[in-house]
Amino acid sequence: MNAVVIAVLVMLILSLARLNVVVSLVIGALIGGVVGGLGLTSTIEVFSAGLGNSAEVALSYALLGSFAVAISRTGLPKALVNASLKIVGKQGDSKRKSLSKVAIILIILIMSVFSQNVIPIHIAFIPILIPPLLLVFNKLQLDRRLIASVITFGLVTPYMLLPTGFGAIFHDIVQTNMAESGLTVAREDIPMAMIIPSIGMVVGLLIAVFFSYRKKKSYTDIAISEDNQKESFTLKGLLFAGVAIIASLAVQLTTDSMIMGALAGIVIVALSGKVKWNDTDTVLTKGMKMMSFIGFVMLAASGFANVMKETGHVELLVNEASDLLNGNQQLGILMMLLVGLLVTMGIGSSFSTVPIIATIFVPLSLELGLSPLATIAIIGTAGALGDAGSPASDSTLGPTSGLNADGQHNHIWDTTVPTFIHYNIPLIIFGWIAAIIL
Repeated sequence: MNAVVIAVLVMLILSLARLNVVVSLVIGALIGGVVGGLGLTSTIEVFSAGLGNSAEVALSYALLGSFAVAISRTGLPKALVNASLKIVGKQGDSKRKSLSKVAIILIILIMSVFSQNVIPIHIAFIPILIPPLLLVFNKLQLDRRLIASVITFGLVTPYMLLPTGFGAIFHDIVQTNMAESGLTVAREDIPMAMIIPSIGMVVGLLIAVFFSYRKKKSYTDIAISEDNQKESFTLKGLLFAGVAIIASLAVQLTTDSMIMGALAGIVIVALSGKVKWNDTDTVLTKGMKMMSFIGFVMLAASGFANVMKETGHVELLVNEASDLLNGNQQLGILMMLLVGLLVTMGIGSSFSTVPIIATIFVPLSLELGLSPLATIAIIGTAGALGDAGSPASDSTLGPTSGLNADGQHNHIWDTTVPTFIHYNIPLIIFGWIAAIIL
């Protein structure tokens, strides 16, 4: 049996059984490598070699967590909670509470979308914005699975469709790898090809908001951090918080480094006096712990991806499937989307998946007589599939890091499964339709 299929299935089954995602990825990679003919020793070496590919990302997330904790010392989270509680409404004021729910969901959606294009900070806003709002969510009895779905939509859809911010990077990766694989396309064709798949994401979001998670859900009020409870907010603290966030963004955009951006923000908060020199180590360590889970998952996913590439079974999977197609376009499109789903579910990143699948999907699309726009739609959708519902994706890990700050939100069952159902299924359907129409 194909090593990629086995490795991904092992990883998913273990994750659904509530085994730690990092351990699930490691075990899946080891089994996949052995099945792929690498042998246990070689598989371990290949896995270890792949870890370095995500070292910068892991350190970035650790420092972003430290920045988030430092920001909490300025009193900004407490001010945010107080302001939110004022708009929630009094007990029994159902109309005002309904409007408050809509307002909070829209704010989170806008922040998530802006984090990809307008203010490209990716998931850095989550540990700052979401944990302080958990008590507000509890008061409104908002289902956190809904919030996870809203955030993931905002993290994925903008880069799929819009050619700015992270979208510019994604579109460049798609265009470059397609050209290297023998099909040159114009950059402006990519948004046109991704419109229909993006509509699939919108459909999934609407289903989550108006049907799946519209009912009330109760949570226990748990204090997330003693700092948030005892730290008062002042005009000076809020001013420094704003300056730190702006400086962090400016440095990140200038240096193209989340590490430098987070460091700049931490330094400014330290200069405000809200974080005393003797407390610096405690604050930074606490923040690193908060985001370390994401960092370790990204490292493990990078090793997993390296093993899958080394086995050569991604190409084998496509070749075996293409032998069964007999020139059937509809079946071929579906097969490519499913292969993309399998590959991305293990790797957890559409940006890393596109270079792998483009080299295989472009020749196969040309063989099936598909148009350039249809090929773009297939590759772009296949890449985004796992990003919207993989246990190893930062688009699911990010929401969990914020929503589970009080220990009441499970990464697999409350984030990954809901986003997989509401986004991956519509993406496959609408991506298939796009490739046929285009």
